[in-house]
Amino acid sequence: MTEALREKPRQNFAGLWNISFGFFGIQIGFALQNANMSRVFQTLGSSIDDLPALWVAAPLTGLLVQPIIGHLSDRTWNRLGRRRPYFLTGAILSAIALFLMPLSPAFGAPLLFAAAMLWLLDASLNISMEPFRAFVGDMLRSDQHAAGYAVQTAFIGAGAVVGSIFPWFLEQLGVSNVAADGGIPDTVKWSFWGGGLALFTAVMWTIVTTREYSPEQQAAFAGHEEEASQQPVRALASKSYVGSAIWIAAGVLVVLAVDALGLEKEVLLLGALLAAYGVLSAVGIALAKQGKTANMLSSIVGDFSGMPEVMKRLALVQFFSWSALFIMWINTTPVVTQYVFGSTDTASAAYNEGASWVNVLFTVYNGVAAIAALALLPALARKVGQVLTHSICLTLGAAGFLMFFLVRDATALLIAEVGIGIAWASILAMPYAILASNLPQAKLGIFMGLFNVFIVVPQLLVATVMGSIMQAFFPGEPIWTMLFAAASWLIAALAMLRVKAAIPQESAHA
Repeated sequence: MTEALREKPRQNFAGLWNISFGFFGIQIGFALQNANMSRVFQTLGSSIDDLPALWVAAPLTGLLVQPIIGHLSDRTWNRLGRRRPYFLTGAILSAIALFLMPLSPAFGAPLLFAAAMLWLLDASLNISMEPFRAFVGDMLRSDQHAAGYAVQTAFIGAGAVVGSIFPWFLEQLGVSNVAADGGIPDTVKWSFWGGGLALFTAVMWTIVTTREYSPEQQAAFAGHEEEASQQPVRALASKSYVGSAIWIAAGVLVVLAVDALGLEKEVLLLGALLAAYGVLSAVGIALAKQGKTANMLSSIVGDFSGMPEVMKRLALVQFFSWSALFIMWINTTPVVTQYVFGSTDTASAAYNEGASWVNVLFTVYNGVAAIAALALLPALARKVGQVLTHSICLTLGAAGFLMFFLVRDATALLIAEVGIGIAWASILAMPYAILASNLPQAKLGIFMGLFNVFIVVPQLLVATVMGSIMQAFFPGEPIWTMLFAAASWLIAALAMLRVKAAIPQESAHA
């Protein structure tokens, strides 16, 4: 291959569109999940205090699925390509979960069935989503990464608008928005079924309209990165087992603390995960010491322990960013229905009116995100750099959460969603643009999957620990979760300022 072919061709707008259009459908699925699952769970009989435990399936599946899919997709090549086989598999399974979810009341244990469908849905969405993150890096040259992730973010916002507004829109057409106790309203049912069809269609568009670069072409584009990309797993052989022992000990301490401190039982899951990672890392190190570095476990453990410095610093930002987001997805419906519309009775008209208004609020923040991704973020990043842009956006989002804590007017909350939407756009674009320009091409999939760990772990903490905190200090008062969310985004904004020193100046201002 000649030197002229060692740089990827520049994509026009149609190319950027085709590369990320599938994410439009994936985000419809996520939006339906985020805006409606608390409503579904409460309708099927769940209390507010049990919501975090039921939601734990979502982040747990992401924690397990994304690193594995990232590792596998880096090493896949067949007739469909490298990432596209996973797009298709995830789309099919997601569509099935969206079709079955509204049928939960027909089963003997409807709440358990709905939780199982949430597990399947989130796992399937992650199977499709994780390769899409790496797909942008695969298909675009480094000077187009920011544009590529901005277009992807715009589709995420647009898909979320469609998914979030579905129930409200159907209600305006006369579809029933209220069901008897234990039933799911028709607006939610038809939204899930229409969303499943839209998701599958959008993902198929990307599969049909794109053609991936072969492994040989990718190797030529990457130059000499391949050797450097193998260093983390090779270095694993020289590591001691002390780190593994610390993880195991931390897990045991968390488990023992559940009874000692009277914590919610969901915290046991957190302890089990900490201990499990300690065991798996010890096994990975042992295999590496035996010279067996080609296995998945050693590769994932080695890459996790050998993350680039910029990724480590962004990890802290992600931790606090996604803590706030998960708080919002779980608690916005209970907060709005209880404090703004004055009802906790899931069968009442007031509760269902408030639940539908949450769909409108989520539509606004996602619509703002779609616009900000193309109109605001690129201009602001050119002026002050990607790092400061992200810090500013997170601060605006924190102000939005603070409004939820202070304001009791439904219409005024639309203003809060503007700040949250700008922050959401930045969360979906800026960290990934920075990473894609500072990670080895051959390992984009696994590093993007591992980066998801710092999205998932805070969600697991919220799902397991937040219930204990709320039960102990603010029982029956979910409004306080919005103050936690505001504080989390302020901490993330400050942590972002540490990232600047870890990245090349040209990446920081790309």
